[in-house]
Amino acid sequence: MFSHNKRLQYTVRVSEPNPALASLLLEQFGGPDGELAAAMRYFTQGLAEEDPGRKDMLLDIATEELSHLEVIGSIVAMLNKGAKGDLAEAALEEAELYRSLTAGGNSHTQAILYGGGPALTNSSGVPWTAAYVDSRGDPTCDLRSNIAAESRAKIIYERLIAITDDPGIKDALGFLMTREIAHQKSFEKALYAMADNFPPGRLPGMEPYDRVYVNASTGPGDMDGPWNSGPEWERTDENDMKTPIDGGDGLAEVTLPAEQVKTVEAMMLRTKSDPNSDPLTGVDLAVGPPVEADED
Repeated sequence: MFSHNKRLQYTVRVSEPNPALASLLLEQFGGPDGELAAAMRYFTQGLAEEDPGRKDMLLDIATEELSHLEVIGSIVAMLNKGAKGDLAEAALEEAELYRSLTAGGNSHTQAILYGGGPALTNSSGVPWTAAYVDSRGDPTCDLRSNIAAESRAKIIYERLIAITDDPGIKDALGFLMTREIAHQKSFEKALYAMADNFPPGRLPGMEPYDRVYVNASTGPGDMDGPWNSGPEWERTDENDMKTPIDGGDGLAEVTLPAEQVKTVEAMMLRTKSDPNSDPLTGVDLAVGPPVEADED
């Protein structure tokens, strides 16, 4: 059961209208790393979670993300409020109204199509989609994805803070950015509260391939580090990759029933190429005879 408190989780103070900035802030309203995507990701994970501690945490954070959606949506609405009134009442001359609505981004779409209200789109006007929710139903997998999602959202908020000089907006965005850090900490603590959290899932890796590092991009710029060197790794370099890693012949094969062997052989015979044939083709006719080199 949900209960809505009409007060925002964090106070929104906008100094002046700015439809172009409102358009950019929609990235965190209906974008892939925005607050709605986060709320739906954690809410659906929480509904399916069997562990009572993780379930409680996911539903807590999912509900808080909805409050953040309300904060960012309120900022967008305040930035569009003047333009919304001007458009609704046709308060400006046509040319001036046009200039105010096409200030940048997709601000004209927000004004004309959505009347200045916060739309569930990203900053380019692409509608929100459930495809942004990448849960897989395994807690070790989903918690890592959640940590990455909070990290991405934090970076987007940093970039949005950098493009405005409105102190009230900077303050509110700073709060939202900081909550991404707090949620990341909660998800990481929950991940490491599971003793067997790596690798994700139930099955172990196949030895020895779980410790092989394939140095597949070779040449100048090769580097050594803890990601490819040391006691945990068996490094495979360019010269070692001439044969399959499993020691086999590297070919693909299948055992077919006798009847299918016959049909496959018949298909191969029917479609066989003649390597000694060089027929005249349409390409040859278009190109014409070969040009002979001039004698010196």
